[in-house]
Amino acid sequence: SLTVCGGIDARLFRISFSGELAYELAVPARYGDALARVLMEAGADLGVTPYGLEALNVMRIEKGHATANELNGQTSAHHLGLGRMLSKSKDYIGSVMAQRDALIRPDGLRLVGLKPINTADMLTAGAHFLELGAPATAAHDQGYMTSVAYSPVLASSIGLGFVKDGANRMGDVMRAADFMRGTDIEVEITSPHFVDPEGVRLHD
Repeated sequence: SLTVCGGIDARLFRISFSGELAYELAVPARYGDALARVLMEAGADLGVTPYGLEALNVMRIEKGHATANELNGQTSAHHLGLGRMLSKSKDYIGSVMAQRDALIRPDGLRLVGLKPINTADMLTAGAHFLELGAPATAAHDQGYMTSVAYSPVLASSIGLGFVKDGANRMGDVMRAADFMRGTDIEVEITSPHFVDPEGVRLHD
């Protein structure tokens, strides 16, 4: 807790949703506009600039941060590659369900990154993954794309998605078929951490 301009109580959090060194300053909603104006004025000589949710979403996809599209009520820590964080010795809410066979099977869905083989191709959220040459049927479905963005850092469309046995398929090439939009393109499975995988920026 701290006091900001005008004696307003606030809470400062060191939290990064974007993968950059970042802080969040929480004040009662009625002071939000005034706080934003004070911050813009205080940072004017440093070149401060606001950015919106779309830019934030691009950065979080570049960093491989899961959010609503990936946390849809059907995913677990195992799907997100975070199964090692689940205690085997302590009880916690959801501990029994977290060990269900379908969630921990080695070849289950895992969060991965996706890049188009042709960097001019644009990925689409909702596309389904198929092996090259496989029929486009539910029986051959290998997973689905959850989030996409154009990355100015990589000069390419990038995406996050869930692929069967995804953790062991880095570098594999698949098809991303989206029949609603009429696209069917080749993509490479990559780490979901496209930018700064070591997390250096968080500590600069």
